[in-house]
Amino acid sequence: MGFDDKVSNATEDAKGKAKEAVGGATDDDELKRQGKGDQAQADLKDAGEKVKDAFKH
Repeated sequence: MGFDDKVSNATEDAKGKAKEAVGGATDDDELKRQGKGDQAQADLKDAGEKVKDAFKH
């Protein structure tokens, strides 16, 4: 996995956690769902990159 991909995935995960936290603090269920979705998307991208790396070696 490239460094840029790692940074991008970590950033997306952090944004998701922030959205989820703000949603929890403001009782905004939609924002909490968006945050969890962003985190899940970052996790999927990270897993995909790991699979690609495994096939490179």
